[in-house]
Amino acid sequence: MSDACCGGEDTTTDRPPGELLAARDEPGTPWWRDPTLVMPLLSGVALLLGHLVHPALFWAALVLGGSTFIPQSVRRFITGSGGGRLGIGLLMTVSAIGSVALGYVGEAAALAFLFSIAEALEEKAMARARAGLRSLVSLIPETVTVLRGTTPERIGITELVVGDTVIVRPGERVPTDGTVSRGEGALDTSAVTGESIPVNIGPGDAAPAGSIAIGSPLEVHADAPGTDNSLTTIVALVTRAQAEKGARARMADRVARPLVPGVLITAVAVAAIGSLLGDPSVWIERALIVLVAASPCALAIAVPVTVISAIGAASRFGVIIKSGAAFERFGAVDRISFDKTGTLTRNTPTVICVEGPDETLTLAAAIEQHSTHPLAGAILRATEHRDIPEALEVEEIAGHGMRARVSGRLVTVGSPRFVDPGDMAPRVDELESAGTTVVVVRSDDTPVGIIGIIDPLRPEAAETVQTLRDMGLRVTMLTGDNSRTATALAHDAGITDVRAELLPQDKARAVTGRGWAMVGDGINDAPALAAADIGIAMGTTGTDAAIESADIAFTGHSLTLLPGAIHHARRGHSIMNQNIALALAVIIILPPLALTGVLGLATIVFIHEAAEIVIIANGLRAAATRRTSEAMPESSVGPAMTGSHSGGETDEKSADDSDCACCTEHS
Repeated sequence: MSDACCGGEDTTTDRPPGELLAARDEPGTPWWRDPTLVMPLLSGVALLLGHLVHPALFWAALVLGGSTFIPQSVRRFITGSGGGRLGIGLLMTVSAIGSVALGYVGEAAALAFLFSIAEALEEKAMARARAGLRSLVSLIPETVTVLRGTTPERIGITELVVGDTVIVRPGERVPTDGTVSRGEGALDTSAVTGESIPVNIGPGDAAPAGSIAIGSPLEVHADAPGTDNSLTTIVALVTRAQAEKGARARMADRVARPLVPGVLITAVAVAAIGSLLGDPSVWIERALIVLVAASPCALAIAVPVTVISAIGAASRFGVIIKSGAAFERFGAVDRISFDKTGTLTRNTPTVICVEGPDETLTLAAAIEQHSTHPLAGAILRATEHRDIPEALEVEEIAGHGMRARVSGRLVTVGSPRFVDPGDMAPRVDELESAGTTVVVVRSDDTPVGIIGIIDPLRPEAAETVQTLRDMGLRVTMLTGDNSRTATALAHDAGITDVRAELLPQDKARAVTGRGWAMVGDGINDAPALAAADIGIAMGTTGTDAAIESADIAFTGHSLTLLPGAIHHARRGHSIMNQNIALALAVIIILPPLALTGVLGLATIVFIHEAAEIVIIANGLRAAATRRTSEAMPESSVGPAMTGSHSGGETDEKSADDSDCACCTEHS
């Protein structure tokens, strides 16, 4: 039985990914061999026969139904194993025993049947909601083919270690995160990322765990062991999310916890006071009916079944929600902020122009080779066929740039806000107004040159932003880049609220408040992801800091996941509210009717347990998913690159290339 209703403990979601991996093929129990389902069904048959054949069969219905909750409820009460709580099962036990004592065996049998079948259905609902975990784990093959020396060898997935060369034939799944070392083809990543368009790959390209090879065999260098990769990480996140309860679940617990002893005390008071003032048999009966009518089981299950269903469903289309609390807050989001680089842009910055002597690029590259920032990558790619001098005494100025000694000179590389461009300031203004990020290179006290870099907008960004606005969300862009570059790119994305030249702590302050969601992917985004009501990390291949700081992680890189995820959360939020309203209505309306004798025990039992079944069925609707838009072209985004901006901006250094023109192209 669930913890919500009877004080039990569900440890299904506490199993680590390794154990889930080993147990993924555990055979399920057929329904006819599952006592939690068979006993209530037999109780129902006996109850029906009691009405049709002979009342003596009510006893069989009572014993069969009661056996699923009465023994454990009594045992927990006597031993205190319920953590000091008086479980709802105890209320039902007292009601059943009292009904029998008063001669209402048929009503006691009905109570036992309906309560046991409601509990069984809840258990099955929870198991169905958790089934998404098994489907995720099943994406990892049991055995893999590896090259040990020159001979292919078949080994178990648990034996796969970092450094192994895995042979992935067409139609087979990549067993762990790796890099293609040989072969060309395509990967179907839809089961992992939710992106329907296969990705063309070749040597040097990443191959995520769970993706399917298309076209030709691939040799993949294992970058992670078979039992500890991005897919098992996803399983761990979903497992943890299903084990945690959200704010509404905790609210239900807070209501249910004092309600159980409160109901018991009220029932005793009704029986005692009523017996003193009237017929004891009448008031003892009404006390038992009040006991059943005020049972908060429906309230206790109203949220968990919805949250578990919704989180499991979200994981199937590439959205990993880390906790029930996060899911609930996600459904209430009304403002969303985007980081720029790697989130709204492709995170493939490219040097498009250089103004100054030929050494401008090589001086910058000498320093940037010590940085992991995307701008540094752009400069290094532009100089990959050149001789790069050595940089000494490298110093990084977080959020501004870097300096070092190169060939005896003190060279500084950074944004125009940090490194004075001197006479080139008008040209810097012109380039930034056109949407180009500018890096200034200075030798000693003299500006050497400027480098223009662009990072194109994702092809799906503008449509995603428009969809979000149509859904009633306010959209903001937060960036460390200069305001002119940021405004140019935001204009193309359809964003009017732009906040530029922000440090990481500025971003964090900007998103503090109820209903704010922050979307980012880099180390510099981590403070804002943690500070926002909901932090969303783009891609599980992003930085660990971003993923750990966020409440939600997208397994893919496409922004088209976002509107669908928000719609899914809003729908789940609405279902939770419906369930809570129904559960509270039952608790508020039925007890007075029971106390005044308007409704009898059988009617109260039927209404109360029927409400539980309705709540369970309604909660399972949260497992339904749909995409709000068709898949867009693959954005060809690689893993997020992070680090302090050696080019000057806090964490962004890219722009739209629509109007950029430079007088000197780099070679």
